Amino acid sequence: MLGADQAHKPLGARQAQKLRTRQALLDAGLRLLEHQSLSSLGLRELTREVGVAPAGFYRHFRDMGDLGVALVEESFGSLREMVRAIRGEQAKADEVIDGTVAVIARYVREHRPHFRFIARERYGGVQPVREAIADELRLFAEELASDLAAQPESEGWSPQDVRMLADLYVDHMVMIAIAFLDVPPEHPESEEDIANIARRQLRLIRLGRSHWLDD
Repeated sequence: MLGADQAHKPLGARQAQKLRTRQALLDAGLRLLEHQSLSSLGLRELTREVGVAPAGFYRHFRDMGDLGVALVEESFGSLREMVRAIRGEQAKADEVIDGTVAVIARYVREHRPHFRFIARERYGGVQPVREAIADELRLFAEELASDLAAQPESEGWSPQDVRMLADLYVDHMVMIAIAFLDVPPEHPESEEDIANIARRQLRLIRLGRSHWLDD
């Protein structure tokens, strides 16, 4: 039953308030999860951070796992769009590699809590979140495999081998992002060292691709 103040709010205003509260819970969860795992985060700790009653949490999420899945979707959304834009705009393989590494570095720099959450929970103790991360990486690999299959370099490749290559690229991009996570913001020169190694590693994968069908 709505309170007197809520009852007099227009439906649009109530919906907007609900969305703000939901986002506040997500933002607070991300802050609290920067230094702990989702399985250790308590409901009262989270709702106290936002300033809502514990019961209010369930108007937005079924449980903490549901909140974690929403954080996964939030974390991957912008990264997928940025990498997709690079793949669509650049023609040369080296430009794609350079652009992809730059995007990952920038994304980690600007969304460090999101990626720290993904890195920690990818093998964490909350199954729905692990599955959500795996699903996002699988979608990422499927999109990349579709692009790779259309390239002349993939002529003669089986769909299974193309997908294997896509999985290899995606796994390596996750490893690159984790490496960037460990760079202190006050030492940007360390980020460039990681970027140089990442570009060389991705080029090595590309060279291996060009000789995959050799006898």
